[in-house]
Amino acid sequence: MQPQHFASHLITQQDSAAGEYLRGAAGGPLDVLIVLGSGLAEALDDSPAWGQPITTLPLSSVPGLVAPVADGHVNELRLYEHEADDDHRLRIAVALGRTHLYEGMGPGPVTALARAAVAAGASTAILCNANGCLREWELGDVMAITDHANLTGTSPFDGTIFLDTSACWDAELAAALCEVTQRSGTYALLRGPEYQTPLETRLLAKAGVDAVGMSTVMEALMLHALGVRVCGMSVVSDLSFADAPTDPGAVVEAAAQAHRTVLEGIEQALRAVR
Repeated sequence: MQPQHFASHLITQQDSAAGEYLRGAAGGPLDVLIVLGSGLAEALDDSPAWGQPITTLPLSSVPGLVAPVADGHVNELRLYEHEADDDHRLRIAVALGRTHLYEGMGPGPVTALARAAVAAGASTAILCNANGCLREWELGDVMAITDHANLTGTSPFDGTIFLDTSACWDAELAAALCEVTQRSGTYALLRGPEYQTPLETRLLAKAGVDAVGMSTVMEALMLHALGVRVCGMSVVSDLSFADAPTDPGAVVEAAAQAHRTVLEGIEQALRAVR
């Protein structure tokens, strides 16, 4: 199957209905999808530039989407008309949570929001998450994602979707993010919900992985297959080589410390959207 045929294979009737629903709620086609991960739901709240959304609705009200269940994720989708610069206004969907593979849903529900946003017109996506860091970085550092490893043993695709993933993470948008993030690097997706063992941590670090997590990659692959420019930020919320055990509550708190950087990164990426 050629890339120009991917969309007709991947976008279902339900996705098309979800896209129409989002277009109606937003007052027109979307330009951008933003997903805010663990502990980042309030990242836009303190910025007067964002103001009030056009509308706010439950993620689970969109056809095909389910309510997030993980700590730090909110069942809410906000639709904005945002001024990226003086003559550049964008319709943006901002999800305050997401669904994960470890919820037992499979890749279909995990990527349902991505497909719905594309059906609504979105051509750019900014994906954010919290990570377990495999480097000697600091809690609260934000990493621009430049590449990924899918270590789940599954894929968002069935059939002959032979996707070239070498440019999954848009280089221009990643460069824009790097102007404000403290770090840049690679992100590995594990299914979870358990955290990795010490041996797994050492193996991943030696393989060149900078950070690990349980989200984002399935969405990025789906969006890339549908022709969307994808970039992402990952917040250091756990130090995987630390002696203390991982505390899920502390992960959310550490991610919340990075709100300012995440907000600045989003603004930088939006200014680069064409």
